[in-house]
Amino acid sequence: MHQFPQLMVLLAVALAITAFARRWGLSEPLVLVLAGLVLSFVPGVPDYSINPELILVLVLPPLLYSAALTSSTLGFRANARPIGSLALGAVLVTTLVTGLVAWWLVPAMPLGAALVLGAVVAPPDAVAAASIGRRLGLPRKVMTVLSGESLVNDATALTAYRVAVATVVGTGYSPAAGVGSFLLAAVGGLAVGFAVGWVVHRLRRALTDGLLESAAGLLVPFAAYLLAEEINASGVLAVVVAGLYLGQRAPTGSASVRLQDRAVWLSADTLLEALVFALIGLQLRGVTEGVAGQLGPLVLVGLALTATVVLVRALWVFTTMQLPELLFRRGEPTPWRYGAVVSWAGMRGVVSLAAAAAIPHFTSTGALFPQRPQVLFLAFFVTLGTLLLHGATLPWMIRALGVRGQENYTDALAEAEAAHNAALAARRRLEELSENETPPEEVTDHLRRAAERRSNRAWERLGRSDAEVGESPSAAYRRLRAEMLAAERDVFVRFRDEGRIDDEVLRRVLHELDLEDVMLQRE
Repeated sequence: MHQFPQLMVLLAVALAITAFARRWGLSEPLVLVLAGLVLSFVPGVPDYSINPELILVLVLPPLLYSAALTSSTLGFRANARPIGSLALGAVLVTTLVTGLVAWWLVPAMPLGAALVLGAVVAPPDAVAAASIGRRLGLPRKVMTVLSGESLVNDATALTAYRVAVATVVGTGYSPAAGVGSFLLAAVGGLAVGFAVGWVVHRLRRALTDGLLESAAGLLVPFAAYLLAEEINASGVLAVVVAGLYLGQRAPTGSASVRLQDRAVWLSADTLLEALVFALIGLQLRGVTEGVAGQLGPLVLVGLALTATVVLVRALWVFTTMQLPELLFRRGEPTPWRYGAVVSWAGMRGVVSLAAAAAIPHFTSTGALFPQRPQVLFLAFFVTLGTLLLHGATLPWMIRALGVRGQENYTDALAEAEAAHNAALAARRRLEELSENETPPEEVTDHLRRAAERRSNRAWERLGRSDAEVGESPSAAYRRLRAEMLAAERDVFVRFRDEGRIDDEVLRRVLHELDLEDVMLQRE
């Protein structure tokens, strides 16, 4: 509890820095990391050392779950090969190659400890890359591959990390046991995630209270993670599968739950991402103190390892994504520029630092874990180096290569066609209901116009902009209705201030007005 005020201060400062970055269109992760680096040496700033349990149990599951909820299952399936190649093959190859390079460059570091380091820095964290990609309008295929990789690669890396750590501390891991651990992690994680998603989906359908449904959803990432870890399966994979399962079935739930969930998880993402990137920068003082007197040689090793992980990813992307298409002409060719962006989006994140911090201090014989401070420093160096390198240059690369999505028109066309058919279905249903009952004519007229207006809005997006052809009828409706809602809101607030209505009445009415206002903004 004595650290709670420090955490609150850190969260407040991180959110303020995030607001500044958004205000000026800067990369939020990059600004947060740089601010953390500067603050780490300010006198009086407390030592915010990373608690691996806090990150791996309380921060990572909700971030992964939120990303999985909004991921496209269809897109995941369509890009299963590149996603699997990056999340499984690239992580294992990076673990091996980086471990061998570290073993060669640091003579005092045993091979087992070097492979632990390789597993720690193997998984890229695509949160920063995805935020840059969304801001610059990356093509959907690239975003799907990056998001899909980030959902799965942590499971691969953390499993390899456990095997490597168990080998070093002397718990009797053999190669066969390592393969068995991988299979258990994968199969167990898939099974637990599917089971949790299946149970929660049916539980939420049985509930009739939207608040209870949303509350149950908040428990899902933690329940899936802890249940999987309890049987030595991959908690990360369980969280991802549960999120994909529930996200795919969200349209069958209630509208109020979808609105609540979206607001809750967007807010949680902003808070947690601000926290983790600020924490990365704040580690500088602590990790350098642990290797005092060795900074010069270790910085050179860190530069070599950073170059290694960057080069391995680039070569892997080319040989597994681009080369087969060039040699065998399989499927629709992927533009080389897409591969270049994917290969350069290899920023490491807080999971690497959390895994490094979780390395035990002692082996099973009571001896110190070999080269633990050096492993922690090198993990921090590679994480920081890739964040600064890719974070600073990825936007430039995207602009220079002209990699931009072209889905706006096709999306608008597909939406317009679906909206047209939906409006026809709504009007047919209205006519069916009108045959069995006799609602007032003005009610049916209003409903028919509403259905027609919704269809027209979708078709209007395909034409020229309002600046070219003038204000469209739908745009005029939204503008005028927004002014009317503002006038209504002012009257209700004035009545509350004058004591003519109670605050409870004001809150109820404002909720109705806010729902319509939000809908107008969405349209």
